[in-house]
Amino acid sequence: MRFRGWIPLVLLGALIVAVGAYTAVRQDAFLTEYNINNLLLATMPLALVSIGQTNALLVGGFDVSVAALITMCVVTASFTLKPDETTFGLFLGSLAILGVGFATGVFNATLIRVLKLPSIIATLGTLSILEGAALLLRDHPEGPINSDVIDKLNTSIRFMPVAFIGVVVLVVVADIWLYRSRTGMAVRAVGLDETSARRLGMSTGRIVFIAFVVCSVMASIAGFYSAAQLQIGSPIIGDYALTSIAAAVLGGASLAGGRGSFVGTLLAALFLTEISNVLPLFDQPTEYAQMTIGALILLALVLYQLPELIARWRSGRQSVGRLQGGDPEAPVASTTR
Repeated sequence: MRFRGWIPLVLLGALIVAVGAYTAVRQDAFLTEYNINNLLLATMPLALVSIGQTNALLVGGFDVSVAALITMCVVTASFTLKPDETTFGLFLGSLAILGVGFATGVFNATLIRVLKLPSIIATLGTLSILEGAALLLRDHPEGPINSDVIDKLNTSIRFMPVAFIGVVVLVVVADIWLYRSRTGMAVRAVGLDETSARRLGMSTGRIVFIAFVVCSVMASIAGFYSAAQLQIGSPIIGDYALTSIAAAVLGGASLAGGRGSFVGTLLAALFLTEISNVLPLFDQPTEYAQMTIGALILLALVLYQLPELIARWRSGRQSVGRLQGGDPEAPVASTTR
């Protein structure tokens, strides 16, 4: 099990290095400070929203509303982070954006835990509401974002964004918490078997509630960096819902819940962004990136589940062998009425 947990990290690390090395040999522009800085900054929104999505997956849920939430936060930023705002006004505007994420998380969690709706159905409804609200506020891209806020978010030490360093520290601490603390173990236990976790005295409802709130808050933080990239209040942004799930799954999260890695999620987000960064250097259409992501998800699902598949195959062969060989220890169907 410990080796299995390392598979996503090793695989993603190898893929990142391999793709980077191949591109660097053929394209001198890839390893420039400018391009590496852009690559890491472009990773920020996907990394943050995927970290939040990992929280939802750990408790056995999905949150497909994160894409519309990021859009709503960008639109909100165009109203609250205006170029002529004072420092105190920018502070209040930032709190408003985080408030949108917090309110969305509470709303989703209430639908899921109080009304007992499936997470995918509940968050699909939230997605539609947020999409409509964003289009109502901005029916076309307009409203510039404060340049001082953009500069602060993009602050870098040479090619390394300060925010990316912060995310690296965050995921390392989060993984230590997930696998080395009682609360982390409780989160994984709820995802693996909520009924058993409840019988053991764990507050399963509160854990799931907090997981979805954290997911939405992380998406709202991702909205800051998406706004910094767009620099305008656009109601049309890329589909972070499926991509965030893809990054979490590639990073080692189980769709059934109870397993995941925040470090793996960050590596997956970096790798997926690297693909999008590399293709234009080779004059390849961006549609190839979507095809590659889909193929990698399928490959990851098969590879990460390979130990279980092999175990089931061996168990099936042993059962067939006992029945064919007349093994007295083989289970016999009862004929007693």
